[in-house]
Amino acid sequence: QLTPSSFLRIGQLSNVDLNEDIHELETEVPRQRPNEIPHNEKLLSLKYESLDYDNSENQLFLEEERRINHAAFRTVEIKRWVICAMIGILTGLVACFIDIVVENLAGLKYRVVKDNIDKFTAKGGLSFSLLLWATLNASVVMVGSLIVAFIEPVAAGSGIPQIKCYLNGVKIPHVVRLKTLVIKVCGVILSVVGGLAVGKEGPMIHSGSVIAAGISQGRSTSLKRDFKIFEYFRRDTEKRDFVSAGAAAGVSAAFGAPVGGVLFSLEEGASFWNQFLTWRIFFASMISTFTLNSVLSVYHGNAWDLSSPGLINFGRFDSEKMGYTIQEIPIFIFMGVVGGILGALFNALNYWLTMFRIRYIHRPCLQVVEAMLVAAVTATVGFVMIYCSRDCQPIQGSSVAYPLQLFCADGEYNSMATAFFNTPEKSVVNLFHDPPGSYNPMTLGMFTLMYFFLACWTYGLTVSAGVFIPSLLIGAAWGRLFGISLSYLTKGSIWADPGKYALMGAAAQLGGIVRMTLSLTVIMMEATGNVTYGFPIMLVLMTAKIVGDYFVEGLYDMHIQLQSVPFLHWEAPVTSHSLTAREVMSTPVTCLRRIERVGTVVDILSDTSSNHNGFPVVESNPDTTQ
Repeated sequence: QLTPSSFLRIGQLSNVDLNEDIHELETEVPRQRPNEIPHNEKLLSLKYESLDYDNSENQLFLEEERRINHAAFRTVEIKRWVICAMIGILTGLVACFIDIVVENLAGLKYRVVKDNIDKFTAKGGLSFSLLLWATLNASVVMVGSLIVAFIEPVAAGSGIPQIKCYLNGVKIPHVVRLKTLVIKVCGVILSVVGGLAVGKEGPMIHSGSVIAAGISQGRSTSLKRDFKIFEYFRRDTEKRDFVSAGAAAGVSAAFGAPVGGVLFSLEEGASFWNQFLTWRIFFASMISTFTLNSVLSVYHGNAWDLSSPGLINFGRFDSEKMGYTIQEIPIFIFMGVVGGILGALFNALNYWLTMFRIRYIHRPCLQVVEAMLVAAVTATVGFVMIYCSRDCQPIQGSSVAYPLQLFCADGEYNSMATAFFNTPEKSVVNLFHDPPGSYNPMTLGMFTLMYFFLACWTYGLTVSAGVFIPSLLIGAAWGRLFGISLSYLTKGSIWADPGKYALMGAAAQLGGIVRMTLSLTVIMMEATGNVTYGFPIMLVLMTAKIVGDYFVEGLYDMHIQLQSVPFLHWEAPVTSHSLTAREVMSTPVTCLRRIERVGTVVDILSDTSSNHNGFPVVESNPDTTQ
């Protein structure tokens, strides 16, 4: 846990209690915009180090470089491509493992709960079914939260903010360790099976990055093993490039979107880019989605069809029946505005909830209890909504995996149950492709409202989980509701298809929360296998980002600041042009003389308040503050 003196504020070293009033220390700080986090929360932690992207061109380095001839450089380049292929293969295999385990464990849980509900519907005593469902969820989530809270806390969440910081040049402790990967994979399986409002796609980006970091170094800190391979790449510049490839491979495996993976690394992560890196990242992404597609196709009995390109497949949209016209452009813009507003509301609520957690729920045992509480509440809310809903639909012709009859007539199922008796990924696909009339507007409205707050409460728990799929599910629900309303107002016009507007709502909601544009457009296009909706998706995402940015920052940037990471943005703050070095540095400056005593060097390097790798070497007294 960070102490109050472990934070650095711009202009001074803060040495005050965070709970005390500190406004008097910030009288010279310019007034912030309404959409920024307050300055008294913008604290930079001294526990973070920077990665060394500049090679230390000393005598040893130059002698080593002189030993490498042209043939050796070609060998190094071949090794780079081999490593990228290994990154793609292993990332795809990890994604397959997660998907298969989640499918089987979640299916087992839903069958047990469904049979229990069917049994007690006729006899009475559905309270036992509720208790069973809540207990199963809380028990599974408890295990997932325990391993994160007590073994590897950096595995919590999606890991995307941490990987963004790593690629930005910030050394996040343990973020790319093998132990982190194991906890991440186990944690995300347990979170999804436990029924939380989470997805398994976001954590794949972190998983791919850890795989890339481990393979490229040829050694494991967690296993304490050095395999004596790829030693040339044991420098931060090389490791950074491979981590970019791993992040892209994770996106590719999650959504079956290799181009989207490359663009994600470019838009959200990498602070360094060149043409050769683009090719290698694309190669890793391509191998990743091919590996996953091959393995899952064999697993599902379609070995020659290659029908599973990603962990989630949005399905094909018939562009002939579901095209769009010029009159729908203002409608898409309006949906983007709604997505931006709802995304800003989501982020603002999650910000205050995270601040509450930082102040009051910082002990691991309390974090586990909170995760169990959210799991139990999620099951209870789902059960109550299913119980109160009388939206019955015919089973014949439906694609529901676990149709729950409850109080519906024979041959019918409760449509509200399809949202809660499914993994979030399958619920999204159902909202996209179920025929018109499959959902009652009241059902969609209630589900959107409740799932919005459940997803907001869930993000930030001490569990491994992502926000991509919950955002898509929320947007798909209100987007389909919007499409149903349009169809009613236009007396069933062909162009007012609910599935099309579910897709646009999903894009608007996700864009309003994470504020991705270029990469998310391509990911949505690749996941649907349809370029017809390329322009509407671009329009929706751009509108959602502009509207959302007016109110608050994106979710990932917000959590980076809440974790006090010194993230370096593309542009310097507009008010920083007049600042000088003496205004942002801490004093006294820790210096070294050209000829220094060993004891002094040891003392300086052992001092945790000045362990930032770089020290000025001066001619004069090192105690000077000039």
